[in-house]
Amino acid sequence: MVTKDTKDDSSKAEKVGFHKGSLATLTKEREELLRILQIVEQLMQMHIKELKELGVDLMAQAKEATKQLKGKKPIEDVLK
Repeated sequence: MVTKDTKDDSSKAEKVGFHKGSLATLTKEREELLRILQIVEQLMQMHIKELKELGVDLMAQAKEATKQLKGKKPIEDVLK
């Protein structure tokens, strides 16, 4: 005969198992995402290096882009 306590214990065990499994899966997903991010960062650094060798001043372009953005509404105001 199955008692209420036995049902509660098995239900709790199922919930614990579900959450542990979810955490394990999410941990692996996070690790994969970090790996992808590292690859993207390496590729970006390679392109930056090549652009510098070709004489492109990325800092000057970034400053110019920043100047163009000044005076425009902040994203918070646009989204309201």
